[in-house]
Amino acid sequence: MRNPRFGRASLVMALTLIVALFIAACGDDDGDDGGGGEEGGGGGKIAFLLPESQTTRYESQDRPLFEAKVEELCPDCEILYQNADQDPANQQQQVEAAITEGVDVLVLDPVDSTSAGALANRAKQADIPVISYDRLILNGDLDYYVSFDSVEVGRQQGEALAQKLADDGNPEGPIIKINGDPKDNNAKLFDQGSDEALGDAGVEVAKEYDTPDWLPENAQRQMEQAITAVGKDRIKGVYAANDGTAGGAIAAMKGAGMNPAQVPVTGQDAELAAIQRIIAGEQYMTVYKPIKALAEAAAELAVAVANGEEPPEGLVNGEEDNGQEKVPTVFLETIAVTKDNVADTVVADGFWTAEDICTQRYQKACQDAGIE
Repeated sequence: MRNPRFGRASLVMALTLIVALFIAACGDDDGDDGGGGEEGGGGGKIAFLLPESQTTRYESQDRPLFEAKVEELCPDCEILYQNADQDPANQQQQVEAAITEGVDVLVLDPVDSTSAGALANRAKQADIPVISYDRLILNGDLDYYVSFDSVEVGRQQGEALAQKLADDGNPEGPIIKINGDPKDNNAKLFDQGSDEALGDAGVEVAKEYDTPDWLPENAQRQMEQAITAVGKDRIKGVYAANDGTAGGAIAAMKGAGMNPAQVPVTGQDAELAAIQRIIAGEQYMTVYKPIKALAEAAAELAVAVANGEEPPEGLVNGEEDNGQEKVPTVFLETIAVTKDNVADTVVADGFWTAEDICTQRYQKACQDAGIE
């Protein structure tokens, strides 16, 4: 015969176990909603949208570094990556796809800084926070901006070129100025900073161009036009806004029989081909922008935002006016690089290794530059 006391006790124990399991399950759900951070908790979908692949750093540096840092901080986070290949319409479709996918944060490097404001506002209407990456999104509702001080980058380029012209006995130039893509707000800021530095030094700009889509072939055509208009013997230097446009300008000079070692050319991004040109004497300088620091700072912000947390203390160190609001900003430092400090900067940081730079063609140049 069944003992009624035993039956009641069993029922109480069973109910107690069910309640305990329910509470534990709720506790697990709350843990999943919490922040990621160093402990690797949390989760969420992060859209990382880059503008183009003409600038080689985006695919070789920015993307893998960003993805690796997110994986470190938040193994359960999912990254939706797209590259717009310099097409604003393509980027618009990618933003819409990210919104449809229900991402928790949008990290956007705009093709067109002006039209991207509408993309940021569209995301915010869907309650998706927006982080502007590298290039500032203008007239849009942003949560954060992560970049280098673009005016300072231009100033570093202009100061380096002005000093080299003075050292060469040509303090007034004249020079050719090849700016970046007019759709890119950073290009305008590089132009502003370099104009300030070159103007302060009294350097004459004989011809100036904007370079659609940052394409080296466009820069090469512009330099060819400048050589025809100004005369190859009069040109004493070239301000090129980045390493791709520098490569185009140098190709044009070689085609015209000019020796680029005697006509200093600026650059930016510390691309591998540019570093090799610098140690070989064909390009005077570049600006090293520590992409690892940029990508990792953006990843830290993205993980925090995706998990509803505040950014790590001290990460946000300024603000930038995008025409609509003052955006909390992470500013990172840049370094002017010439042949004299390649080994102490990009090589010492592991941005490029000696093996990357010192191919057979550049072995002697590497030895002269102290790169081993």
